[in-house]
Amino acid sequence: MFNRLQQKWKVSAAQVGLILCTFAIGGSLTGYTGRKLMNLFDISPQWLWVVVYVVIVTIIWPLAVLLISIPFGQFRFFTKYLAKMGQRLGLGKPQPTIDNQNSKVKKIAIFASGAGSNAQKIIDHFKGNKEVEVAVIACNKPGAGVLNIAEKEGIPVLMIEKEPFFRGDAYVPVLKEKKIDLIVLAGFLWKIPDALISAFPRQIINIHPALLPKYGGKGMYGQFVHAAVVAAGEKESGITIHFVDEHYDHGDIIFQATCEVTSADTAETVAAKVHALEHQHFPRVVEEVLGRPASS
Repeated sequence: MFNRLQQKWKVSAAQVGLILCTFAIGGSLTGYTGRKLMNLFDISPQWLWVVVYVVIVTIIWPLAVLLISIPFGQFRFFTKYLAKMGQRLGLGKPQPTIDNQNSKVKKIAIFASGAGSNAQKIIDHFKGNKEVEVAVIACNKPGAGVLNIAEKEGIPVLMIEKEPFFRGDAYVPVLKEKKIDLIVLAGFLWKIPDALISAFPRQIINIHPALLPKYGGKGMYGQFVHAAVVAAGEKESGITIHFVDEHYDHGDIIFQATCEVTSADTAETVAAKVHALEHQHFPRVVEEVLGRPASS
């Protein structure tokens, strides 16, 4: 059930729990307040009492859940939720979407499996940019740090599960519905299925923590890469940003940057140098790729 609610509300698992608590406590507060108010009136017959009670709790419930949502940190979610309910009931005009407001807005989907430091840098880079939006964060690991970033930044979450990703539709319909222009792999550890690559040709880019074609391929990620670089006595390492194709770390290279590797370096110190390069260059390259024609 939690997974279905995550997909429906596009939030993290932790946020689902907070939302459900808000619903439960808000509902209890609504019932309690409604009964207290009804005690102030002497209404008969019984059917009229029921009608008045229903009207009162219908008015109280939105106020109660908004009040309870504040300490749970879900005020933003419930304001949007209640606005959508109002629109469905014909109580307000639908708000224009970003696409209606500005058809030139480019939408990014960030795929990440871990802490999300690169995702945060990309989000920060595009804050205030009216032409680019980080529209969704996709993650394959419940509890990953990037989900906390998504919650903090108010960005919808798409939880990726193995079966639909590799043997189903690869979440292509969801991403197409969101009108995604570019998929950015920022520490996403699963191989991208052919179905997704076909649906987004030259619209998926990845950052690799080494100078491809060296130290790429299956199993070459994170500390494994840096340990291999140090063990081989390399004099330099760096980052490679490339388009994604059907093979691990194989697509056309977009950008590379290097850092020195000395005899005193360890896998950990090389990792720190490489992370600095990632944070420095990745957001800028993402912006440059967005500005290119899709076929280039």
